[in-house]
Order: sequence, then C-alpha cells, then structure tokens
Amino acid sequence: MNRQRAIVRTLGIATAVALAATACGPQKSGAAGSPSSAASASAAVPSSSQSATDDGKAASPSPSGSSSASGSPSASAPQSPAVKAIMANGDESDQIRELQARLRQLKLMSVAPTGFYGSKTTAAVRTFQSGHGLPATGSVDETTWKKIEGASKKPTEDELRPPTTNEVDAPDPRCMHGRVMCISKESRTLAWMIDGKIVSTMDVRFGSENTPTREGEFKVEWKAKDWVSTIYHTPMPYSMFFSEGQAVHYSSDFAARGYAGASHGCVNVRDKGKLSSLFDQVQVGDKVVVYW
Repeated sequence: MNRQRAIVRTLGIATAVALAATACGPQKSGAAGSPSSAASASAAVPSSSQSATDDGKAASPSPSGSSSASGSPSASAPQSPAVKAIMANGDESDQIRELQARLRQLKLMSVAPTGFYGSKTTAAVRTFQSGHGLPATGSVDETTWKKIEGASKKPTEDELRPPTTNEVDAPDPRCMHGRVMCISKESRTLAWMIDGKIVSTMDVRFGSENTPTREGEFKVEWKAKDWVSTIYHTPMPYSMFFSEGQAVHYSSDFAARGYAGASHGCVNVRDKGKLSSLFDQVQVGDKVVVYW
C-alpha cells in the first residue's frame, strides 16, 4: 500500500511537470502556429461557413447559404441584391478598432476598442443604423461605414488604444457565486469576484487565432509565483494555471506592447501590482470562467 501511494505521488508530480511543459509565452505579431497550438486545438474556432456567437460557439449555417442538391450553388440562380457587409459579428481587425473608437465618440459604446466585433459592437451599430434611416442589421456595409465616418472624427492613437483600464463587461452568470476569476474576451478584462461582488479588475490579453485561449469554466489547478515557460523560456510571474498549460500570469510584453501582441494561449495581465495582490488572494480550487 505504501508503495502504491508513492507511485501515485510520483505520477502526480510527473503530471504537473507535463502540464507545465505547455506553459505559454508572448507571441510575435503575425506568428504562425506554435507547439501550444496543439494543446489549444480543442478550443472552438468557427469555420468560414459558420457565424460567431457571443458565447464563442458556432451557429449552424444559415439556410440561405445552403447548396443545391448537387452539393454546389446553382450557377443559374439569380443573384441577391443583398448589401455586402465589410465588418460583422465574429470579425477582428484594426478597422473594427477604428469603428469602435468612432462609436465611442458618438456615445454608442462605453467599452474601450478591442478590435473584436462582438455583441456590444453589434448593438451599437444597430442603434446607429436605426437612428439614421438605415436597415438595422447590426453589420457594417459601405453605406453605414461612410455615415459613421461622417458623424465622427478620425480617432487618435489614445482613442484607439486607451492607456486607461478597459470597462468591465457584465459578469457571466457562472461568475455570480463563490470565488471566481471572471474573464471576458470581449471587453478584455479580468474581474476578481466573491459571491457576485467585484473585488478588483484588470486588463487582460489572450492567445492569437492559431493559439486561442480556451473558453469555459475551470478551476485553479496550481500556482507558481516565479514560473518560467519550459517551451518559450520566458518569465511568467504570478502564474495561476487553470487549463493544462494555460494560466493567468503577468506579461512584461503585454505591459510594453499592449494589444499589438498576443500570448500562446495564456491570459496575460499587464498590471503587475494588481496581479500580485490577486495572486495572494486566489486559492487553488477557485473558479475561473473565460467567456465572450
């Protein structure tokens, strides 16, 4: 029996080491796939035939996009006069960041620009369209974009990438009970919550499209104050691991470059002081919720 317990302990240590081997570091802009992409493959990434929803899941293809019985669109079918959207829910680009900054000037958005087109951007665009006699689709076509440009001014760099903390998103229902790190991908914030009350908040950054941060409900598996990635050999201070090699941790790269960079799947924090305080409060077993 004592020997069996020793084996279990050994396996436990080996498992922790194996999980730590997937720990992520900062990713260069435009970087291709990396070793951590295999560990992140389980994260849902909508295909081109699917639309992104606010919970990060993929919606079923629209009947309007269905093929003919032969498996391909009919060549003789009349073309629809539908207006083509240049920005829509699920997209991510610098143009969307400018759109959000302009909508913020027009008092239609309160959160800082993120470059991701989610539910808040959709709602703001729909409100603008309704007030300007346009079809309230929630997507931006050329006509909508020109009207938004005409009603606002070209955003400054500070408006595109505000130095201030992002406004916290509405907490996911799963965050309303117990001790939770409530992490919103849309507002790019982490809210430390206890029994439904926000104790502290901070800006966060996520993985790229090739190495996405997993979404869902997790628990803090283990903590390491002075961890160094075994794959990328970069410091990961105040690491709180919640999904295999993915962790919440301080990133000097995020502090220096902001949202111009990305992680290899981890949740980066740029305020070291705030994260240090959070690290002392969070316990192994506390809940982690990552959501759109």
